[in-house]
Amino acid sequence: MDEMEPIWIEGGEFAMGSDDFYPDEAPVRRIAVGGFWIDPHPVTNERFGEFVADTGYVTVAERVPDPELYPGAAPEDLVPGAVVFTMTTRRVRLDDYRQWWRWTPGASWRHPLGPGSSLEGLDQHPVVHVSYDDAAAFCAWAGGTLPTEAEWEYAARGGLEGATFAWGDDDPQETTPLANTWQGVFPVENTELDGWTRTSPVGSYPPNGYGLYDMTGNVWEWTDDWYSSSRAAPVETSSCCAPADPRGGTEAGSYDPVAGIPRKVVKGGSHLCTPQYCYRYRPAARQPQTIDTGMSHLGFRRIVRSEST
Repeated sequence: MDEMEPIWIEGGEFAMGSDDFYPDEAPVRRIAVGGFWIDPHPVTNERFGEFVADTGYVTVAERVPDPELYPGAAPEDLVPGAVVFTMTTRRVRLDDYRQWWRWTPGASWRHPLGPGSSLEGLDQHPVVHVSYDDAAAFCAWAGGTLPTEAEWEYAARGGLEGATFAWGDDDPQETTPLANTWQGVFPVENTELDGWTRTSPVGSYPPNGYGLYDMTGNVWEWTDDWYSSSRAAPVETSSCCAPADPRGGTEAGSYDPVAGIPRKVVKGGSHLCTPQYCYRYRPAARQPQTIDTGMSHLGFRRIVRSEST
């Protein structure tokens, strides 16, 4: 699938969030969003390559880090690179992500697993190792922007009001997968029941009710909202309407407590999500992501807030 003609999503109200899983998804509240166009699938390596060829853009992962942004970092660590998932050789504690994530010099969108890897056979896979600035730059070039968290979740639900998953309330991922997620013992064994260990070509699974692909799994997707772990309580409104799309958080309240880097909300889960560790392949699920970091399970898609493309 290489078509990128956006799909029109009529605005409306919906129940955003969940009270049943992770604390930062609560409380459920009714939110109104305006209409928008959204790409039917995440931006692919092929499409991102067109942007780079046209503009000469260099992604954050391909640049030498600014020492002033990383005080105390060893000079040998200040090299271009990104974070790559590495399967472990044995069972490990799931409260230490450093067991399976590796900072990899030379990893980038062109070399998703590090030096020596390439995009051969991956043209129609989602581009990965893109920072927030990289995704925003592509969207500006393509004539759009990143979605807000509310816009993304509204689109991901595909018209299924209050459903747990984009396809309904049942979870078939361990029997007949409807998305690219993890099956097996994380992070040491992936049975590939869904056919993939890492990313999959966009459109490999059925679309949601709005005709959108890969809103579940495959890669996490950037939104334009700053991350906050505490969600505002539902706003009291008259019976005629719901509060308008709330922009999440502020930069001042979004900083990673260890790295000191501001964070945006990412949505949708990825091929690494599993009920054992990251049960986030649900429309309501959300996660913080530092804006400077490229990762091997992180991509994006574009929206256009206009009735014309």
